[in-house]
Amino acid sequence: MRNEVLENKKAVVAEIQEKVNNSASSIIVEYHGLNVGQITTLRRQLREEGIEFKVYKNKMFQRAVEGTEFESLASELVGPNAVAFGTDAVAPSRVLAQFAKKNKKLVLKAGIVDGNVVNAEEISELSALPNHQGMVAMLAGMLQSPIRKFAYAVSLVAEQRQANEGAPVVEETAPAVEEVAVEAEAPAAEVVEEAAPVAEETTEEVTEEKEA
Repeated sequence: MRNEVLENKKAVVAEIQEKVNNSASSIIVEYHGLNVGQITTLRRQLREEGIEFKVYKNKMFQRAVEGTEFESLASELVGPNAVAFGTDAVAPSRVLAQFAKKNKKLVLKAGIVDGNVVNAEEISELSALPNHQGMVAMLAGMLQSPIRKFAYAVSLVAEQRQANEGAPVVEETAPAVEEVAVEAEAPAAEVVEEAAPVAEETTEEVTEEKEA
């Protein structure tokens, strides 16, 4: 019988360690003074957020964190305590803090959030943050405007690059125009030179007629 009890205790300690390691948030609260109806309501609110609410003997939880980076939590394990385990880092703090505002007998004590030990004050601060989905939506909203500006800037750079690449084409066609102009001007000069002897011959004929 004694061995069976010992094995049961080991199983409970292992369970606590597993839940702590697999949870983004593990918040310890003292529920002394809450009636059955209030505890049932709290469990339902936590369950709706995917949060597990477990009651363990203080000594079992102390053994679970003994020799770990969470060992300092042992000093908080006095009185009737329960632990809320959640995969969201913020949700347990938020639900528990909101419930504690209306039910003063629920006391926030300490916990583990993303591998860090937090106290009651830090839990209250965390409770003001949105859950994971809310934080993602907030981040997306913050990034939306800069992304649009960045996309617009990229399009401007692309247009400018195309304009710069097209510029040499105009410079290359310019000499062709100059050559055409030179060729067009050259025959005109030759025509003038060829016409000059005709004018001289006409002058000579007029002079000869006068002398005659």
